[in-house]
Amino acid sequence: MRILSWSLFFLLIATVVVFGQSASSTKPGPGFSIDNIDKTIDPCVDFYQYACGNWMKNSEIPADRPRWNSFDELNERNLAVERDILEKAAAGGASRNAIDQKIGDIYGACMDEKAVQAKGIAPLQPELDRLAAVHDRAGLIDELAHARNIGYASLFAFYATSDLHNADHVIANIDQGGLSLPDRDYYVKDDPDKVDARKHLTEFATTLFTLAGQTPQQAATSADTVLMVETLLAADSMDRTKRRDPKNRDHKMTCDAAVALAPDFLLNRYFTGVAAPAFTELNVGNPDFFTQVNGVVAALPLESLKTYVTWHVLRAAAPWLSEPFVDADFKMRQALTGQKQIQDRWKRCVTLVDNSLGEALGQRYVEATFGAEGKARMLKMVDTLEKSLDEDIQNLSWMSDETKKQAKIKLQAIRNKIGYPDVYRDYSSVVIKPGDLLGNVQRASEFEAKRQVAKIDKPLDRKEWTMSPPTVNAYYSSNYNEIVFPAGILQPPFFDKTMDDAVNFGGIGLVIGHELTHGFDDQGRKFDPEGNLRDWWTDQDGKEFEKRVSCVADEYSNFVAVDNMKLNGRLTLGENTADNGGARIALAALERMIAEDKTGKEGQSIDGYTPEQRFFLGFGRVWCERQRPEYLRMQVSTNPHSPGKYRVDGVVQNMPEFQKAFGCKAGQPMVAENACHVW
Repeated sequence: MRILSWSLFFLLIATVVVFGQSASSTKPGPGFSIDNIDKTIDPCVDFYQYACGNWMKNSEIPADRPRWNSFDELNERNLAVERDILEKAAAGGASRNAIDQKIGDIYGACMDEKAVQAKGIAPLQPELDRLAAVHDRAGLIDELAHARNIGYASLFAFYATSDLHNADHVIANIDQGGLSLPDRDYYVKDDPDKVDARKHLTEFATTLFTLAGQTPQQAATSADTVLMVETLLAADSMDRTKRRDPKNRDHKMTCDAAVALAPDFLLNRYFTGVAAPAFTELNVGNPDFFTQVNGVVAALPLESLKTYVTWHVLRAAAPWLSEPFVDADFKMRQALTGQKQIQDRWKRCVTLVDNSLGEALGQRYVEATFGAEGKARMLKMVDTLEKSLDEDIQNLSWMSDETKKQAKIKLQAIRNKIGYPDVYRDYSSVVIKPGDLLGNVQRASEFEAKRQVAKIDKPLDRKEWTMSPPTVNAYYSSNYNEIVFPAGILQPPFFDKTMDDAVNFGGIGLVIGHELTHGFDDQGRKFDPEGNLRDWWTDQDGKEFEKRVSCVADEYSNFVAVDNMKLNGRLTLGENTADNGGARIALAALERMIAEDKTGKEGQSIDGYTPEQRFFLGFGRVWCERQRPEYLRMQVSTNPHSPGKYRVDGVVQNMPEFQKAFGCKAGQPMVAENACHVW
């Protein structure tokens, strides 16, 4: 699983995109239960339906969500825990410390709906007035920089990250950006869902411009301008499948060279405006974007560009303004995801605190939910999985000893972060005021924006986390060569200390294996142990690898997700490779544990299922899900992860171990005729 950067209104719906014997229940529970199994289905015909059938029959997608799966179930429980923490903090009292003051007051300001409603657009008016006063292009660049610092980015992306060729050093990056819809394809393709999305975008923009004081006719014209500008940006944006190859985003150059690419961007002025430290070189993710969009910036009237930037300020602020803005924002999200109703305000406010002051809230969350015992068990499991992957690599018939040696070095260098950071982020400089919701959001955004740019031209801080402790997700970072498991995901159904090892290895064990395998997928394999973009493979081994991942890409490209939409096997290749590899090494680790168990308990059947069968059932339970059709269409277009059904069936049909466990025969659907096998 990797982190995805979406527009603010998509962040509000994301849970981003990552046992054993239990009491019987007629309703699907959060953990593993054999009651989820649909025994009318042959597991060799459709294992996903077998493992999840009863769960799906007994589950409904909550009206305030676009989907329902293990991540969402766990996220819902975490929200309740965080709510309790925040309500106590918001209540005040003499014993409240600095952390509780900040998280409590930002939550309290968010929950004071009456005060927010009374203010209307007033909290945002100073920013709109600043933009209205711009009279030349230099002034517009100043406002682009200012707006970006307080959470209203547009036109292009600017951020700090490790140098692709010197991972211990942080450099500046500029890249394509500036779109409101989920992907460039929403602007350049004429599929029905894309056409509808553009229509909804102009309606959304018209509503916000009207609420901001324009006449309906002016607002409609402004909305058309927004769509026109964003369509031009999209036409010059690299598609996300091509962007998966880090070489396509590797364009280090001097600042002077970057400025020359797009002189009308006035980049030096912009860098000063965002308070970046002085630097002499940077990486340009997509040089063609800047070269082409420079002409757009030069040709468009200043008023059109001001309208475009104003739109992004309005759009990003809308969730934290009065009810008409919130309703318009939700209506747009609803069109893209099919979500039936907006989340309760308390849920949106909890999410806001997590997004704004995540490690402050995270401290309290860890104290309430995650102990040292859980961290120790996870570290032991990670060690077991790393040994299993090492064994897998050393036994590969298609890889040379030379590349195996380098792979072992990289594997041994992977850093493991479990639960929570060793040192929490210091938010003492962030000013949080009671009753100032939008101001709090802006100041928290400014703190993070300036914290990020301050890293430029500094050594990389490898202790830093990019997910907060309550997050229900996990990730592997190629640049850091590390796997990270926040405390939020280390709960049922992923990890349950009361369950047998077989189901735990099928749950969190497989997720660990998945993240480890990312270090050796079609992207991760291009980075060395320190996180540098460097080819450490022999030419022949590289060709053998590509042949095997092409099998995976072709296999998944034939899966139909919704209507006539098939998966993009190249977009989902890294995640599918990690799913397949993670399953194999997690099962191998379980088998080793069973073999080493002198008591024989690990090899015993439970509820009539062998450990191997329970491993696969635990795996299936993690990916049981229901999705609204609108949301699923969006996911197929944008998400590098396959839908749950194919994360399960796509893996097991490639595994002889599964076929042995369930007695499947050649020719059955869960027995691939030409099974794919990379790791």
